[in-house]
Amino acid sequence: MKQVSMSEDTLKDQQKRPEDYEVLSLTTGPEADGKRLDQFLGEVISDMTRSRIKALIKEGFVRVDGEIPKPSLKLKRGISIAIELKPPKQINADPENIPIDILYQDHDICVVNKPQGMVVHPAAGSPDGTLVNALLYHVKDLSGIGGEFRPGIVHRIDKDTSGVLVTAKTDIAHQGLSELFKNHDIDREYIALVKGIVKEDSGTIDKPIGRDPKDRKKMTVTDKNSRNAVTHFEVLERYKEGYTLMRFKLETGRTHQIRVHMAKSDHPIAGDPVYGGDKKNPFNTNGQLLHARKLGFIHPVSGEFLTFETPVPSTFKLILKKLHPLDSFNIDTI
Repeated sequence: MKQVSMSEDTLKDQQKRPEDYEVLSLTTGPEADGKRLDQFLGEVISDMTRSRIKALIKEGFVRVDGEIPKPSLKLKRGISIAIELKPPKQINADPENIPIDILYQDHDICVVNKPQGMVVHPAAGSPDGTLVNALLYHVKDLSGIGGEFRPGIVHRIDKDTSGVLVTAKTDIAHQGLSELFKNHDIDREYIALVKGIVKEDSGTIDKPIGRDPKDRKKMTVTDKNSRNAVTHFEVLERYKEGYTLMRFKLETGRTHQIRVHMAKSDHPIAGDPVYGGDKKNPFNTNGQLLHARKLGFIHPVSGEFLTFETPVPSTFKLILKKLHPLDSFNIDTI
């Protein structure tokens, strides 16, 4: 596929829209041969569901060689596709007096212990109550590189994952941290309880991850439109109830990486409703039992190597204490 433009080009016979729409224009390559239009666009526009893409096609917001197509249209190389994209609804990120656990703060960075259930930044489904809203209240300055809705945000952890997260207070710190994450120069350690008894004591999962073509909100192990993903693991404890406590170290940092890799290994994270952990959570937690325990990195301004650790939440530890271990791991060390 060759991308031609992302400007305000006009479509042939295009009707005037009441709003200022952005137009994505592209020409198909050999990878489009024989694919349905809605399937192909689902692969190209990674952050949009297939049902939404079908709706755009049916509503006349997609043209193929200037004509309004059906979602089932079979494609071939060398045809022109234009998609009108409605600008995203603007969301205000206002300061909110939400208590947060600040582990460290200086002129350039702020490190927090994010609780389970808190979204990192505002989005359509969670316009307030996020970590960004709390940071805007408690922290004097945040880097503006992340934009109005993601100020200071360099990386994210999932809503229902708890643990250590670093934010930037200055633009130079933001740029430096972003470079560290891009080059995988970050030490990241996670603790999780997974379903089933993991036989190996340690190992590495090296499987590429990309958007799930059947559900655009999920990720999956795939060779198509994916990026390499490497997860190192170590078993800490096995339990009679059929669970395994594990430590993970990330070599890469793909979206939902540990959750996807463990689900693909038939040992999904306990309590994870998205990747097969539990449809009905037996522990009554708000989501997956996954905790970002450790974060180590070179300070982007001072050059000092910093390491931050935080123990698993009390609710997580209480669950472990109710299980019956097969070995003798001391859970107080996590």
